[in-house]
Amino acid sequence: MTSAATTASSPAFRTIDLRGHALGLAELRAAVPRLTAGDGASVEEAVRGIISQVRGSGFSALTALAAKFDGVRQRHPRVPAEAISGALAGLDPEVRAALEESIARARIFAAAQVPADVTVHPAQGASVTQRWVPVGRVGLYVPGGLAVYPSSVVMNVVPAQAAGVASIALASPPQKDNDGLPHPTILAAAALLGIDEVYAIGGAQAIVTFAYGIPAAHDDAGELPAIAPVDVVTGPGNIFVATAKRLVKGVVGIDAEAGPTEIAILADAGARPEFVAADLISQAEHDPRAGSVLVTDSPELADRVREQLAILAARTKHRERVVEALSGEQSGVVLVDTLDAGIAVCDAYAAEHLEIMTADAPAIAARIRNAGAIFVGDYSPVSLGDYCAGSNHVLPTSGTAAFSSGLNVTTFLRAIQIIDYSEPALSGVARHIRSLSDAEDLPAHGDAVEVRFADALRLSGPPAL
Repeated sequence: MTSAATTASSPAFRTIDLRGHALGLAELRAAVPRLTAGDGASVEEAVRGIISQVRGSGFSALTALAAKFDGVRQRHPRVPAEAISGALAGLDPEVRAALEESIARARIFAAAQVPADVTVHPAQGASVTQRWVPVGRVGLYVPGGLAVYPSSVVMNVVPAQAAGVASIALASPPQKDNDGLPHPTILAAAALLGIDEVYAIGGAQAIVTFAYGIPAAHDDAGELPAIAPVDVVTGPGNIFVATAKRLVKGVVGIDAEAGPTEIAILADAGARPEFVAADLISQAEHDPRAGSVLVTDSPELADRVREQLAILAARTKHRERVVEALSGEQSGVVLVDTLDAGIAVCDAYAAEHLEIMTADAPAIAARIRNAGAIFVGDYSPVSLGDYCAGSNHVLPTSGTAAFSSGLNVTTFLRAIQIIDYSEPALSGVARHIRSLSDAEDLPAHGDAVEVRFADALRLSGPPAL
């Protein structure tokens, strides 16, 4: 079912031909393009070593790790306030305007996501309430490897602020060419959002620092202020960051173990091949391991998209990265007999980003069940969601969109249930509690109810039921 075409001047973009095959969900999941799992054991071993080092040695460990991985000398990772304000003052006006627009649109959507408290009354004198309460403190990680991501500052901070989180800290890797501080555009984005607690910490060590905190210490130059632990850690990152988040889950909440970015495009014969190719390349630009997948019932469209990929990949700035991603096992075109079959493939793939470029795209989009975000029609590319749609670009990857949601306000909220029953209301269910507690062989549960009516039982027998 699989083939690939390769030339020296264009990316291989393999074909998975599912035409004529009636496949179930498990078979579809096995057929769609995915990266083969790498050596996760060695990564986990390395991250466990970082966890032990940071927890055991605190700031001296962070200093050593900054020197090893980032090539910078560091005493304390806290970014001075003047560096944050200075980065904003030096920000390109066009970039500032774009960030401000992104923030404004993200705030509108985030504000609308805040859930309302609800109260029900199962009986007279009985109430059950669900109250939403923000976590106390969050740690937001913004990577700084192959690209700079001020947009990720926006996407992480805005929903946390909308949720009402009182304490927000941000970490991003130190840069050799910025005096050991995070990239200035990251700092400027933090300033625009009112975030003044920023740390120059990268990779797994940032996640560990947020999860466990770093106690105050002293060195020859004086005091090293503590870094308080957080309740929730969010933000994208490489495999070391994702592994660290998995290993500290339970100590803190996490958003997800994000893998490489991915896009799937469901398109029919009427789709614009240059649009499809440009959008596939836009995600391949992120990472050589990024996934770019076209699902179509039109072999002719697939051929035209291949032609456009060759043309556009040759022109793009990060050509080598793009060609590697498009040529990888995680990318390719999936040929299907019908759009109905294409929808089944998309639901099996459960893409981080899914674009619909078909006739009556809104109706097709409404039938999709599994995707991190769905982009409808020719003029809703993933790039829009990455920056200025108002939606959030921190989304589930690697098929986890089948059971996970993208970053949103509820990531930073907890639902607390409040139960308030009067004496008569409890009396009304006392018999049922006794019956169920006895059925589960937990008689003390029933006793805990009946003791409240002991005087009434002695005076007049069982409570009125």
